[in-house]
Amino acid sequence: MSLPALLVSTGYMGISCALAQTARKLTSRMVKEGLVQELFFEAIAAAELCACCFELIIVADNFGVATYAIYLFLLTVWWSQVWGDATACPYTHMEDMVEGKTSPRNVALKTWAQLMGGCCVFRFVQVLWWLELASTHEGRAFAECTADLQVNPYLGAIIEGIATLLCRLASRSLGELGPKHATLIDSFIGTSLVVAVVSKILAFNLSGGYFNPVLATALKWGCTGHTNIEHIIVYWIGACVGAVLSVPLFKLPTVHSILVGDAKSKDE
Repeated sequence: MSLPALLVSTGYMGISCALAQTARKLTSRMVKEGLVQELFFEAIAAAELCACCFELIIVADNFGVATYAIYLFLLTVWWSQVWGDATACPYTHMEDMVEGKTSPRNVALKTWAQLMGGCCVFRFVQVLWWLELASTHEGRAFAECTADLQVNPYLGAIIEGIATLLCRLASRSLGELGPKHATLIDSFIGTSLVVAVVSKILAFNLSGGYFNPVLATALKWGCTGHTNIEHIIVYWIGACVGAVLSVPLFKLPTVHSILVGDAKSKDE
C-alpha cells in the first residue's frame, strides 16, 4: 500500500487524539471535580481508544504487523500520559471494587460511560471512512463486519482471560516496583501481548485478542460470526475474570516474590 494511505490513517488517529484532548480540557474547566467529571473522562478515553483502534485495523490489514505495533506502542504511551485516572476499560474498576477501593455503583456507571463513548464514536469514524481519502478506506464505511472468534466461545474466553491476567500482573508488578521508564515498559508489554496475538502466536486467529471488553464491544458487537451471548462470554466474562483473578494471585507470596522480588516482599 502507498505512503499517502498510511499518512491518511495517521492523520485520522491524530485528529481523534486531538479532539479527545480538547474534550478533556473543556471537561476539566466546565465540570466540577467528582464522579460526573470522572464519567466524562472515561467516555472520552473510550471514544479515543476505539476511534484509534478502528483505524489500527486498517493499518494492520494493509501495512503489516510491524507498522501496527509501532503505532499501537506510541498510542499506548500517549494515552498513559493524558488519560489520568481514566482507563477506558471496565475491569480495572472491578479490580478496585474487589480491593474495596470503589463501589459496585461506581463500577456500573463508569462501565456505562465507557460503552457510550466507545460505541458512539463509530459514527465519527464512519464519516471519516465515507470520505474515502485513501484507497484503504474504500467501501469500509458501510461494510458488514465479521467476528474474529474462530473457536469455541469457552476456549476463546480462556484465551482472552489468560492474556488479560498476564497483562494485569505485569502492570501491577511495574506499579509496585516503580522502575524508571515504567510507562514505556508497561506500554511495551501491552503492545507485545497484542502483537503476539496479531502474529497468530496466541489468539488473533482464535479470539481476536482484544483484552478489553469495551473495545471488543465497540468493534465487534453484532458482527456476523458469533452470537451476542458468545460475545459476552468471550470478551466480557473471559477478560474480566482474568483481570479480577490478578488481584488475589498477585498477593500470593510465591507469585509476588517471583514478579516483584524477595527484597520488596520482605519490606512489606
